[in-house]
Amino acid sequence: MLLAGGRAALLQLAHPFVAHAVEEHSRTQVDPLGRFQRTFDNVHAMVFGDLEHALRSARRVRSIHERITGTLGEPCGAWPRGARYEANDAGALLWVYATLVESAALAHELFLRPLSAAELERYYRESWRFAALFGIPQDMIPGTWAEFTAYCERMWRSDQLVVSRPALRIRRFLFARPRGVRRRLFRWLEIMTAGLMPTELRAPFELRFGPRERRIYGASRAALRGLYPRLPARARAHPLHEEGLRRAAGRPRRDRLGRLVEKVLLRAIDKGA
Repeated sequence: MLLAGGRAALLQLAHPFVAHAVEEHSRTQVDPLGRFQRTFDNVHAMVFGDLEHALRSARRVRSIHERITGTLGEPCGAWPRGARYEANDAGALLWVYATLVESAALAHELFLRPLSAAELERYYRESWRFAALFGIPQDMIPGTWAEFTAYCERMWRSDQLVVSRPALRIRRFLFARPRGVRRRLFRWLEIMTAGLMPTELRAPFELRFGPRERRIYGASRAALRGLYPRLPARARAHPLHEEGLRRAAGRPRRDRLGRLVEKVLLRAIDKGA
């Protein structure tokens, strides 16, 4: 799922409401790691937390979004310059939710194994609870996985998604490559993101995917698909997932090992940023 994170982020930024809101109201370009942590602390609490924590995070996100409004500084596809955006706009929220759900399923298929039709349907229906906590009306959500993926594909080709100047500026910042060894890592992540992106949005986001990039992507995908399933289950799951399993089994306690590993990794990323 982390490998598909760049894809989900760029797909979200392709919605003008999201790109303008992030550029004008977010600390992403000042504190990218902090922004990432705060976002996924709330997302993971809604996905893996108990009811109290899920509702608390949902209310927190809704409250923050209520203060995020503005106007588009340029014409963007279906929206003229000066059109008003709101972070709690149901259509924009539906698109953000869709990028997360669809990108996660794609990553599972490419790097672990394809899900059966029944598994995809169950996964999708279970995600409706997250959508509800996100503030998306049920009647806006496509009724089946097939209808959902058709919605995503229509969006990729529609004038509701456009790579605006704010979206491109944030994309360049997110994939800015530092010097040294980390430069190669960032370039590799950019190539993996390019390979995962819908072709309709790859070029607008200035993602190269020529013969060299295709070879690297193909070899990396094959290597990861062979390696990832062999990792211990505890190395493949977020600490909140493990804590959720323990809570469901009636033995709630913090996942100290997972939390320690997460802390070390975040420190390493922070030093490399």
